[in-house]
Amino acid sequence: MFLAILIAAWATASSLGDALLFPSPLDVGRALARGFASGMLPRAIAKSMARLALGYSVSLVLGVSLGCALARVRAVKDTLGLLVLGLQAVPSVCWLPLALLWFGLGETAIQVVVVLGSLLSVAVATESAVHTVPPLLVRAARTMGASGPRLWWRVILPAALPGVLSGARLGWTFAWRSLLAGELLFVSGGIGQVLEFGREFYDMALVLGVMVVIVALGLGSDHLLFGRLERRVRRMWGLDRT
Repeated sequence: MFLAILIAAWATASSLGDALLFPSPLDVGRALARGFASGMLPRAIAKSMARLALGYSVSLVLGVSLGCALARVRAVKDTLGLLVLGLQAVPSVCWLPLALLWFGLGETAIQVVVVLGSLLSVAVATESAVHTVPPLLVRAARTMGASGPRLWWRVILPAALPGVLSGARLGWTFAWRSLLAGELLFVSGGIGQVLEFGREFYDMALVLGVMVVIVALGLGSDHLLFGRLERRVRRMWGLDRT
């Protein structure tokens, strides 16, 4: 119902204003249909999602590892802790000029931006999640003979999993934003390039259509992947309110 009201308001606002600058939902739908029929949008979506999967996977592995080290290794906390907090305030797009100078116009530069845009948020969330693991649980596990990697894999990480998963969900969002920022700034063959293409040719219907696709992909990934996984983990840990 809300979606129908929103579309109706959109159509009304378009009819009252400049249709070239603010196209109607029907015009946006036609632009999307042309983009999918020509294969431009499917290719762009596939390119962007492949980049996102690679960069996010790297940032997830590195971020969880760094967060665990920050939470349990005093030397790492004293040396890298302040740096991680400081760098987290840097917008991901600010890494792009450095990445372009270091690696040139290519896939590596975009991947660096995606990884740096996501890694720090995952690390901070993981550190916080590990800190919330009850010390009594860790002591009990050690009393029963768990230590080293076994303690981490069988006790600490499972206990911290709900918080780690929330950080992974947030990291996915930052990785998605970082990827689009990188694709917008130079020719890359992804969704960001299609968005820039629409801007250059004053095709506002295509621009709004790509934004609709971006929102749909974000909602879809959140609902199909993280939403279900987080609900399952919370049920397993008895954290759901009943």
